Amino acid sequence: MSKRIYLASSWRNQLQPTVLSLLRSQGHEVYDFRHPRPDDVGFGWPQLNLGDQKSWDVMAFREALEHPVARRGFKQDYDAMVWADEFCLVLPCGRSAHLEAGWAIGQGKRTSIYIQALEEPELMYLTGGERTRICASTDEVLSFHAEAHS
Repeated sequence: MSKRIYLASSWRNQLQPTVLSLLRSQGHEVYDFRHPRPDDVGFGWPQLNLGDQKSWDVMAFREALEHPVARRGFKQDYDAMVWADEFCLVLPCGRSAHLEAGWAIGQGKRTSIYIQALEEPELMYLTGGERTRICASTDEVLSFHAEAHS
């Protein structure tokens, strides 16, 4: 059964393209934040042309969030989150992916959490109950998303 899956991870995560490809090979429609549409490289802070974000203070960050490019990037990702039937969180990742997964779990969306190598345990991964599963391999991720559910 084909599902619409939001793949949440980090730009730096080298596993993301592999998981994306495997899920798509199983017939799922998968949102790829790195390439949300053909010829679209997704949102990145440098697109705002506001200098190095590592030098921003809180006020500069708050202003950057109001930039039209940031707003468009957020809307694109958020619309895909709403569109998705299920989520897949691929670790390691940062705050954005965790916020996305937390939102999904709060919405009752089934969520796999793929941890290839444990860096640090996290108690809050229990939040989703039976609708959330820790996966230790891509085979477990594929199996989780292949399951029928109501």
